[in-house]
Amino acid sequence: MKRMHVKKNDTVVVISGKDKGKKGKVLVAMPAEGKVLVEGVNMVTRHIKPRKASEQGGRVQQEGPIYASKVMLHCAKCNTATRIAYKFLDNGEKVRVCKKCGETFEA
Repeated sequence: MKRMHVKKNDTVVVISGKDKGKKGKVLVAMPAEGKVLVEGVNMVTRHIKPRKASEQGGRVQQEGPIYASKVMLHCAKCNTATRIAYKFLDNGEKVRVCKKCGETFEA
């Protein structure tokens, strides 16, 4: 398992590629592949075959995974994409902190 700087439910900004500048929530984090699924980013068309007589087939738009290195965490306080630092609190808890303003990110 690899360690990633983003987790599920984080708000991120895409920093490169066709969706550069888009902001969205991380739906799924895949540390083994180093990829994330971001809401509304890297939309791909899937062709769905009907499995039952009552089901309808067709083309469906859904999110595709992108590399985690192409996204940066979005800080709500300073309203920018930022790198993160790790800090230990007095009680020994390790938290993620915004490099620009020092705001802590909720886990």
